[in-house]
Amino acid sequence: MDNFGSYYVKKLKNLCSDSWQLTRLFLRCSYSYLLFTLNPFLIHYIFHFFNPFSTRILYFSSLSFAGFGILNALKPRAAALFTPKALDLFFTSVSAATVSSMSTVEMEVFSNSQLLVITVLMFVGGEVFTSMVGLHFTHKNITRWKSEARVESVESGPTSPIPAEYSFDQIDLSIAEVLESGLTRFESRQNVLNYSYYNNNNNTFMKNDSVKFLGYVVLGYLLVIQFLGLASVLLYLSAVESAGDVIRKKGIKTATFAVFTVVSTFASCGFLPTNENMIVFRENSGLMWILIPQILLGNTLFPSCLRFTIWVLGRKVKKAEAEFLMKNAAEVGYLHLLPGLHSVLVAATVVGFVLVGFVMFCSLEWDSAALGGLSGYRKVVGVLFQCVNTRHTGETIVDLSTVAPAVLVFFVVMMYLPPYTSFLPIIKRDDDQQQNPEIIMNEKRKTAAENLVFSQLSYLVIFVILICITERKSLKDDPINFSVLNIIVEVVSAYGNVGFTTGYSCGRRVSPDPNCVDKWYGFSGKWSDEGKVILIIVMFFGRLKKFNMNGGRAWKLL
Repeated sequence: MDNFGSYYVKKLKNLCSDSWQLTRLFLRCSYSYLLFTLNPFLIHYIFHFFNPFSTRILYFSSLSFAGFGILNALKPRAAALFTPKALDLFFTSVSAATVSSMSTVEMEVFSNSQLLVITVLMFVGGEVFTSMVGLHFTHKNITRWKSEARVESVESGPTSPIPAEYSFDQIDLSIAEVLESGLTRFESRQNVLNYSYYNNNNNTFMKNDSVKFLGYVVLGYLLVIQFLGLASVLLYLSAVESAGDVIRKKGIKTATFAVFTVVSTFASCGFLPTNENMIVFRENSGLMWILIPQILLGNTLFPSCLRFTIWVLGRKVKKAEAEFLMKNAAEVGYLHLLPGLHSVLVAATVVGFVLVGFVMFCSLEWDSAALGGLSGYRKVVGVLFQCVNTRHTGETIVDLSTVAPAVLVFFVVMMYLPPYTSFLPIIKRDDDQQQNPEIIMNEKRKTAAENLVFSQLSYLVIFVILICITERKSLKDDPINFSVLNIIVEVVSAYGNVGFTTGYSCGRRVSPDPNCVDKWYGFSGKWSDEGKVILIIVMFFGRLKKFNMNGGRAWKLL
């Protein structure tokens, strides 16, 4: 017993040592990348000349090309036997940067160094990280305005001029606000304007402090959740011999696997260092229980958990900032900070979708070959893990090509829905805002191009049609593998940044091919180069879908 205890402690120390070395290298790579991307002059130039959509395009494009350059410079694990094509490396880089987990080569082809590069791409491409960087930019812009306002105040003195937007045609409104607040009457109209202006300044200062506080909360959330996941995975691999043996037999370092898996899962990417993804761990229910919270906390439940975290911190520290964030979620402008009711509805919708998928999967696949060989408990955990992954992570324990079509259709719908879909719509009536002449004029100024923008579903249909054109020969010669349904699953999976794939099987070919060899990469790995390029565009489109959430409003289906 003592020998076992000493062996276990020694093994755990080695794991921690390897983990620290890997973490130090990972942080160094991330810091070097951030030194470039967060350069003040570069930030000012980009945000002055580009809108948010163009900035994201530039960010993910530069990230993808940088990742491709490094992956191409590093040697794969067995360079003498197989070297991925340049297009496949770029495809992998785009897939990691956009957290899509679409694959055209087997993951075990990559060396340890290449796996670390992919890990960095997933980390800096994840939604939580990129949104945190956006908060940093917002705070810098407010701070710059705040500093300029203070300098003007010091130079001009107490009689500094009021900005033009606080003109005298707003005096009646300002007087009404002052009297309503129970304050004494001002002796002059200029004093009323001064009160309104400086009261607005105070609100801006509070917003700046709150955004700064929110940035720290998101950073802490990002680091703490992933640290707990990393520690849990390392302990599980060291304690459960069957899971650790899988990693060792495949020649993957334990620390690399743990960091790669946790970062990928939290970022909702779905990549794993193994060829078979989670299929090889289908009997390790404990590992699934560790990853399920990472999936939910980094994706669909992030707004609800973020709001809860702010509420908890507000009871102990930064009470004013926390209260401002809780009451002014829309004013802060952070997409993931939702109002209280909306965040509750999002959480309820997530649970509802998971339950519906769980019941459907169990009723149709309980005795199928997909779950064959598993005990009742492992089936329950495996099905729960599979259903949670449909929005939008993409890790899988089953071969999706063997799943019932009804379940696949449900998965397609889940992959298509945005992560913060709520079952009950929130109706906000702002009659005064709707009657505002300025808003009415802005609505009338919409250009013809904006009215002709398609809905996201329309673009998906276009992409499916284009891929059917590029793969028309395979659709004719190999109709089972290259079915329209399989193509739809692949396209929607890339759009939803999930990574689910039906794969390709030589055994499903109508005409057997003696040269055909089964591979553990995605269905798109068998596509033509033109089809892969289209899927690259789909991954970019899916990662930026939030900028076209209102597209297609001019098109009415009656």
